[in-house]
Amino acid sequence: MNKTFNIKREMLEAQEKRSLASYALKSGESKGRIYPENEHAYRTGFQRDRARIIHSAAFRRLEYKTQVFVNHEGDYYRTRLTHSLEASQISRVIAQALLLNQDLVETIALAHDLGHTCFGHAGEDALASLMKGHGGFDHNLQSLRIVHYLEERYPNFRGLNLTYESRMGLIKHPELLEEIRSKKLGHYEDFKSPYLEGQVVDLADEIAYDNHDVDDGLASGLISETDLEKINLWKIIKKKLKLPANVQPEVRRYQVIRGLIDQEVTDLILQTKKNLVRHRIRRVADVLPLEHFVVSFSASLAEDREELRTFLKDNLYHHYRVIRMTDKARRFIKALFEVYLSKPEQLPPGSQRRLKAEGSHRVICDYIAGMTDRYAQDEYKKFFEPFEKV
Repeated sequence: MNKTFNIKREMLEAQEKRSLASYALKSGESKGRIYPENEHAYRTGFQRDRARIIHSAAFRRLEYKTQVFVNHEGDYYRTRLTHSLEASQISRVIAQALLLNQDLVETIALAHDLGHTCFGHAGEDALASLMKGHGGFDHNLQSLRIVHYLEERYPNFRGLNLTYESRMGLIKHPELLEEIRSKKLGHYEDFKSPYLEGQVVDLADEIAYDNHDVDDGLASGLISETDLEKINLWKIIKKKLKLPANVQPEVRRYQVIRGLIDQEVTDLILQTKKNLVRHRIRRVADVLPLEHFVVSFSASLAEDREELRTFLKDNLYHHYRVIRMTDKARRFIKALFEVYLSKPEQLPPGSQRRLKAEGSHRVICDYIAGMTDRYAQDEYKKFFEPFEKV
């Protein structure tokens, strides 16, 4: 006879207490939300946060925001959305192995790039320059600003009203705390190292974008496997795989990159377990005062990763075609910003309503930061191509 199970939130919270490590964050022990809400009957607080991120407008826009290659360059290349999903998957594997809260790391991973601008880091650099003397711009702070204030989904408050722990997970660097407080983005405890769940996402993010930038770089032809043969990590993994000589290039590339990710994740888990013992981490509070991350790679792998990252910087990110894309992106953003600043009435009504209280620079910055690559290109055409419909 089939039994009907009614798994309620309290049961899920109890399961977390039984199955997670003593140093893991538990949803049932959350410090709560800024605006009190009744808890959901069948979801923990962190599961509810994850759903709010997925259903947000900012998350949907990540589909058409650049990782390295501008959106129109091709459908194959990673976007901020696919990157966020890949970082989330890697984060969950690491969290599971370390007995950390998988729901929380997934929430943080899915939200960590919400504040990124169109056109990748070129967009961030352009806005940071334009916002000098007007409060500045940082994509980490912008992610927090989105979930704290910019998203509009509820009748009684702005933002997504996430739990304290989910919001705290978006603060990668303690030096941001003073600025966060001055901008009234919430109150957070002082720390030198973030919670372990936040550390996991930070390193999973690096694993994801390093290896997937290699993949995209190879697919674009901007770097070659011959170039990568000089990189120790690539040589080690390729040798370990022992692939047949007649294997298709696409299959070989996928298998090596898969091996790279597996090698880094495995090393990270093993080294972090050693670090947990060395630093005597038993409680969540034991992590916050430490000067360095507990979640880390071994020294040897960290050295090999640095070689790979230097290679990507020199050969992919500084490739002349990428430089052309990024320079063009900066010109787009600068031109749009100046047009809106000269006549803020050209902004949509929702942004115009905020002008008096928040000032033109911040409202324009928020508006442009939220644009997708495609939308920014379309806006540029409307303003600067005389026969384009506005």
